Amino acid sequence: QVQLVESGGGLVQPGGSLRLSCAASGSIFSFNFMGWYRQAPGKQREAVAIIFSGGLTNYADSVKGRFTISNDVAKNTVYLQMNSLKPEDTAVYYCKARQGAIPYSDYWGQGTQVTVSS
Repeated sequence: QVQLVESGGGLVQPGGSLRLSCAASGSIFSFNFMGWYRQAPGKQREAVAIIFSGGLTNYADSVKGRFTISNDVAKNTVYLQMNSLKPEDTAVYYCKARQGAIPYSDYWGQGTQVTVSS
């Protein structure tokens, strides 16, 4: 069973930065992709950034140019560097990993709160 543990959330002022980390219990090479999703109160969970096993990345339009997803294969960890944060970025951020073929196995972390407020 894969376990994902997020860290790095917190309270930050508008315009500030945070870096989220997601540590996987196994090799991240085993995943089709890993990604960051977020869910704000009263809203559906949405994809923020994804990194595929070959290194290709994809971002939601709302975070392009501000957020960067990366990984460290030696540490089995994926990061989300968030810059120029806005109040609308406030949400619980979740790490997700997908493994295998159809039907896929999806794994989620417990979530970490990010609050952008002055």
